[in-house]
Amino acid sequence: MILCFDIGGSRIKAALAQGGSLVPLGEAPTPTDSFEAFAATLASFQAGRPVRGIAISVAGVVDPASGRITVVNIPCAHGRSLGPDLAAALGLPVLVLNDADCFALAEARQGAGRGHDCVFGIILGTGVGGGVVINGQVLTGAAGYAGEWGHGPIVREADLQLACGCGQMGCLDTIGGARGIERLHLIREGQGTGSVALLAAWRAGDAAAGRTVGLWLDLLAGPLAMVVNVLGASVVPVGGGLSNAPDLVAALDAAVRARILRHAPQGLLVPATCGPDAGLIGAAEAGALAFPC
Repeated sequence: MILCFDIGGSRIKAALAQGGSLVPLGEAPTPTDSFEAFAATLASFQAGRPVRGIAISVAGVVDPASGRITVVNIPCAHGRSLGPDLAAALGLPVLVLNDADCFALAEARQGAGRGHDCVFGIILGTGVGGGVVINGQVLTGAAGYAGEWGHGPIVREADLQLACGCGQMGCLDTIGGARGIERLHLIREGQGTGSVALLAAWRAGDAAAGRTVGLWLDLLAGPLAMVVNVLGASVVPVGGGLSNAPDLVAALDAAVRARILRHAPQGLLVPATCGPDAGLIGAAEAGALAFPC
């Protein structure tokens, strides 16, 4: 068996993976200030179970060269060689992966990307994320940043040159997720509306909401089409909160397919199917490769 974790800034989800199935083990709060408490929380799920390795999905980026992780919302892990440090504390081999990479791997192997050689999984949640899977293997890239299509100065409109958490200005991450579409609506229409209400107004034919959604689609479709062209991805599973609006995903799909080189008469962007367990599923799939029987 492989012990799997999906670790966020506030909660840790755990499961056992064996024979392609997951057995949930429950959740616990994420200790953020003490590495000893962090390791002890993981060990509490390990106790008495015959596992051969630990696979972790975490909201951070692991540098494949150094093994060090950037995970600012878990200070006790930030900057550590997290896999080796946990392996020493827990007495088992530990694999640590970015949560977007785990999402993409889950969709490639068990979800909407099954049967495709190149899968680009994107997350439209609070912000924008992504992961690349080629021939069943996660592409991490230099410093572990492959698939991070939300960063880099892309947005050119002066009033939309917003500061990004990565330190740059005008990143897609600032306007591409649920908070981003709300920012667009506030800046251009002067209306402070939540994303759910905004999309409901769009569906109802509200003119201001229609302009905001149209602008959002235009800003995202170009960069996303370029990534699809570069990768040659044949499917783009979409996760995150905005994926719960299938009509919005369909509209973005149409806008992207109108801009790519390959003629794609059928859907390219499709709603993800692995649901809230995608992180655990991706960790289990990666763990099965890293820790063979």
